[in-house]
Amino acid sequence: MRKAIIAVAALAFILLSGVMPGAHAAEQLSIEAFYGNFRGAGIARSDASDYFGLTLRDFDVTVKPEGAGISISWTTVLRQGGDPDNPDVRRKSNSLSLVPSAMPGVYRAVNSGDALAGQPVAWAYVHGYTLTMHSLVVLDDGDYVMQTYNRTLSDMGMQLEFISVQNGETVRRVEGRLTKHAN
Repeated sequence: MRKAIIAVAALAFILLSGVMPGAHAAEQLSIEAFYGNFRGAGIARSDASDYFGLTLRDFDVTVKPEGAGISISWTTVLRQGGDPDNPDVRRKSNSLSLVPSAMPGVYRAVNSGDALAGQPVAWAYVHGYTLTMHSLVVLDDGDYVMQTYNRTLSDMGMQLEFISVQNGETVRRVEGRLTKHAN
């Protein structure tokens, strides 16, 4: 009984002091930790998911240094629409060059434009083990679309979360797991 009480007390101390082995909450990675090529797959949920079900996606993400900043490029292979047993396949690729902003730890997209002119404004930052990138566009009618990419590093690679919000409503959520293939 005494050993059990000591074990519980030790566990409580570890949890309360925040020194649990493997705990990453207090750690802050640098942007360099995200450099590399990651590949994987995931699923998407959207308004159309009720009819078509969850849609499968393949991902390829590359983060690398570029000048004083970074370059993030990503490709998504979408399988959606058409016959659920034989969905249409589309490939979408994007890239973004980001440079340090006046705010420490925050990077702004080189090609960020005027949001009120329909041009996207994008920025990124690292918080803990997650590289977050936001892209905001104001539509012609004044509505907005905010896309957020959270790329979280783990011992197994990278967890991807994409959220698309239009006027405060989540219209699409994509989650996936990727493994590192190259530095």
